[in-house]
Amino acid sequence: MNHEAIFEQAWAAPGTTALELPPVPVNEVLHDRYDVRPPFAYTGARLWDMEVRKAAAPDKYIPTVVRAGSAEKFPSVRHGRFEDFTRVSDQRLWADPERFATIIEHVRLDHEHRRAFFIGAGRFEAPDGRVFTAGAGQPLFHVEHSVAGPEGAPLNLWRIVHLTAEPDRSLVDAFDALANDPYLRVFVEVHLREDLGRDLGRR
Repeated sequence: MNHEAIFEQAWAAPGTTALELPPVPVNEVLHDRYDVRPPFAYTGARLWDMEVRKAAAPDKYIPTVVRAGSAEKFPSVRHGRFEDFTRVSDQRLWADPERFATIIEHVRLDHEHRRAFFIGAGRFEAPDGRVFTAGAGQPLFHVEHSVAGPEGAPLNLWRIVHLTAEPDRSLVDAFDALANDPYLRVFVEVHLREDLGRDLGRR
């Protein structure tokens, strides 16, 4: 599976709901919006460490979206700069967050270029023989999370494309709300508190 090619093909396809959130200058937001003790600034390598951890344990790093204890990761394969695995979890629907559905994602981490692709799937047979089926209620979607910018001033990037027949306004509205949030994404806050031992206070 060429994860990047699948993502880009869907991104360019007519009718899909393709959304790119504004780049987040993580250290600027930390400086402007938080009290951090002890003081801290991200490097690109540290921010990528967060992405790698989040990819493997979405219920820990995205507790606002993924049902606690629902995430399973199926064996990863490392080949060159790539690491591939599949994860299954129960996630809130983007446009109807009171409801959860099973989400299947084939993951590729590109450690050299610091890009992570999550390719949504409708069905997955695990190595132990269990068969998972994606839940109903929203279209399949593919995601790219990546780290860009200078090493000392990294950017958190996020693109998502929903496999719709025509653009879906309810999905656009859901991501507009995320784009307008002045704080860091919840997964960065979790990484700072739980992995880097920082005390955070929003202001």
